[in-house]
Amino acid sequence: MNCLRTAILLAGLTALFMGVGYLIGGGSGAVIALLVAAVMNLASYWNADKLVLAMHDAHEVDETTAPELVHLVQDLARRDGLPMPRVYLMDNPQPNAFATGRNPEHAAVAVTSGLLQMLSREEIAGVLAHELAHVRNHDTLTMTITATIAGAISMLAQFGLFFGGSRDNNSGLGVIGTLAMVILAPIAAMIVQMAISRTREYAADELGARTTGQPDALASALAKISAAAQTIENPTAERTLATAHLFIVNPLTGQRMDNLFSTHPSTENRIAALARLAAEIGSGGYGPRPSAPAYPRRPAGPWGSPGARGENRGPWG
Repeated sequence: MNCLRTAILLAGLTALFMGVGYLIGGGSGAVIALLVAAVMNLASYWNADKLVLAMHDAHEVDETTAPELVHLVQDLARRDGLPMPRVYLMDNPQPNAFATGRNPEHAAVAVTSGLLQMLSREEIAGVLAHELAHVRNHDTLTMTITATIAGAISMLAQFGLFFGGSRDNNSGLGVIGTLAMVILAPIAAMIVQMAISRTREYAADELGARTTGQPDALASALAKISAAAQTIENPTAERTLATAHLFIVNPLTGQRMDNLFSTHPSTENRIAALARLAAEIGSGGYGPRPSAPAYPRRPAGPWGSPGARGENRGPWG
């Protein structure tokens, strides 16, 4: 049922894209928009993950450049029965993270430097487990394609502002209709994004918390990330609004209308759900299982080499 609903919502986004094309160029505009949507969906399937990672200036890290982080992802992936995803780091002070990729075999997890600096190891494990839950649930492809189409709708609406207002009433919108389209089309796309994203966040919270066995650590991480996102700007996310729903917490500052237009459930509701889960399963804490690798303290911290003066740059070192 969840897959069917997602397919319907993606079809709705495509139909909206075609509708905007029709309003700009009539029947031929709708046909062109359909062809463009088909090409975008195909391209998104193969390359959207690379595009999103490039948009956010993420660079890949490995056991040499970020040993603690990579080992932690490796352990969590093993617990979930997933292939090892690629691991990326974004040089951004706002704590946040997202996952992308067309399937678990081609998945990637990206975290910001701010996340590694501001959160404890247990909280970071909770965040990573949440993102791997998206991979396990095959959410990443849907959410990335959604970001691509929603962004295209916004750009197409802006295009209509310049080329739609001069048409006559038989083939175009007129000035008032064009302005309405520019305002309403992106809002409609955002509403569809919300419908796709919100239920998936609750599911990923639960699965991630069950993976680590520590719902309270994920709840604490969500509280810290949400508070920081209101005060620490993420300039890249502000420029690429259509990717906001990919992150574990809305990366856009000043979002005070969570229940109306946010792509994420309210943090308070997510924390409440995790509290109920903690009461159900207990909180034994996140620790290595017998087959898991050890995590010794390293002078370099969890995600890279020490700074020029050799100071610890992360929370675990």
